[in-house]
Amino acid sequence: MARPTAQTTAETITATWREESARLIGALTRMTRDLDLAEDLTQDALVSALEWWPAHGIPDNPAAWLMTTAKRRAVDSLRRADNLRRKTEQLGRGLSEEDGVPDLTEQVDFIEDDVLRLIFLSCHPQLTPESRAALTLRLVGGLTTAEIARGFLAAETAMGQRISRAKKTLSEARAQFELPVGDDRTARLDDVMAVIYLIFNEGYTATAGDDWMRPELTNEAIRLARMLADLMPDEPEVHGLQALLELQASRGAARIDAEGRPVLLDDQDRSLWDELLIRRGLAALEQAEQLAAHGKPVGRYYLQAAIASRHARATRPEETDWRAIAHLYDVLAEAAPGPVVEVNRAVAHGRASDPDAGLAVLDALPDGALAGSHLLPSVRGDLLARAGRHREAAASFREAASLTRNESEQALLLGRAEASEKVTPDGR
Repeated sequence: MARPTAQTTAETITATWREESARLIGALTRMTRDLDLAEDLTQDALVSALEWWPAHGIPDNPAAWLMTTAKRRAVDSLRRADNLRRKTEQLGRGLSEEDGVPDLTEQVDFIEDDVLRLIFLSCHPQLTPESRAALTLRLVGGLTTAEIARGFLAAETAMGQRISRAKKTLSEARAQFELPVGDDRTARLDDVMAVIYLIFNEGYTATAGDDWMRPELTNEAIRLARMLADLMPDEPEVHGLQALLELQASRGAARIDAEGRPVLLDDQDRSLWDELLIRRGLAALEQAEQLAAHGKPVGRYYLQAAIASRHARATRPEETDWRAIAHLYDVLAEAAPGPVVEVNRAVAHGRASDPDAGLAVLDALPDGALAGSHLLPSVRGDLLARAGRHREAAASFREAASLTRNESEQALLLGRAEASEKVTPDGR
């Protein structure tokens, strides 16, 4: 073993933990059938690494070292329970007492499935979407409770209680650590993707607080989407989700100015867009298209990714193919109808045709749609401003500002209201 610096050791432990914790928890949950015990054993292995590696050096295979340590602790724990002696013998197979290197031959065929099982378990239908998101970030993402709480602007104690309640709910529901099949698997996969998308959206445009974005959440959502795509390579919607997140995230550096203020899409410096993320997103979208060409169904994530790709391919705002985007939103409205889709469809038609076309889409929404959300009045304000109806636009922007809890977004909307109020009747 090499003897690295303390900083290198700490960085290696952190990176290994972030990359391997889901595999460890998943494998140990399969072995013990106890999620809490599996997480405790994984944490114990991490503590052992924090104590052992700085003094003795980083193992040649850090992930295997952690698995061996956690598995041995599982064996010790099960040995203390007389009624689990038989399982203890099964778990003890393959452990080399001499060199500490695990025999993973029995586990190779299961290890990735263990992560997939863990993802599906974290998104159990008995849990609320918020609890699913928190548990996914904890068990699959490897984030600490403090990191998750920070990302969602919650108190650490409250987030810890939410995670504990989620695990208790799974225990009371006798949730099985098995992959769902048939219709149940399809429904649960939709839940899994929805949770990853929820995490991304909270990072992409924070619902509350001072910051416009929370990169730690967008980055973690992208990592989870990539992991899901690796685990389920034959599902086009999974590739569509990855493509959508990569393409959306590619604009990150251009979405705020030097003072941290939001920058709207048309005003962004597109040279700041991340070309690597764009290429990865377009490649994922192409993978989804290839699967769809062989009869695999696609849905909302693929369609949204196709829309995002039209923006990504436009080097200047005026090159954006708004007609194609409006058509894709029409298809999306059929595939996944809802008020948020309609609001975005209004934007597309307002650009593809004229502002009145977009306003007509908004006017067709039922009364009370998106009540309490700033989204509808902010889009209405934009369309009214483009139509030259500046007083009405200012009123809509102010209404939107009163509804958002994100301070950066509120400042942006108030700024747009003031700009509309300053425009004279002749448009100057």
